Amino acid sequence: MSISRRTARSVRILGVASASAALTLGLAGNALACDISEFSAVAKCDGAKGVISVTDKDPTGVPATVTVYLESNGADERIVGSQKVKGSREGVTIDFEENWKPEATYRIHVKAGNQVDEDIKPNLVTPSEACKSSDTSTPPATPTPSPSDEASSPATPADTPTPSEPESTSPAPAGEGTPSPAGGGSNLAETGSSSNTGAIAGIAVALVAAGGAVMFALRRRGASNAR
Repeated sequence: MSISRRTARSVRILGVASASAALTLGLAGNALACDISEFSAVAKCDGAKGVISVTDKDPTGVPATVTVYLESNGADERIVGSQKVKGSREGVTIDFEENWKPEATYRIHVKAGNQVDEDIKPNLVTPSEACKSSDTSTPPATPTPSPSDEASSPATPADTPTPSEPESTSPAPAGEGTPSPAGGGSNLAETGSSSNTGAIAGIAVALVAAGGAVMFALRRRGASNAR
């Protein structure tokens, strides 16, 4: 009886240990299994271009295929693209180039071996504003002068011509190519142009007239004596 009790106790202890080990292994297996909750998606902008990014944070690194669909009225309108990814604990991100429109809906499906074959819930809804270029600066416009500005600006005076210096009229020195008048110096030229010439001529005419009157008087006097 004592042996049977000991055996039963040993078997019982062994069973409890086995169950604990199985539970531990089961929990560990579930913890290491790939799950849809380890996948996430977001719509963002790369400059003026739209991008849909999907991140895989599966620590076991199970290869997965991610497919993105554009939804319209609850149905697939078109496929955006499909890529493969192998996740990590830190996360691995893949990008799908898509010029998405504001508040558009996308369905992201994940297929990872026999562990995951479902969509990321909820569906992805894009932001309410589309992507825009980061460079929105415009060159400043050149100001157009108004008519008042043109009228108020003084006109530029024309260049005033500088009067040229008169040529020298000084007579050339004698002996430098200018012939001298015969008979002497410069007094002859000055005499010919003197203002006393008219007075001298008047005196000469008066003397001639006086002489003529004297001669006429003498003739008459001689004729009277002859009678």
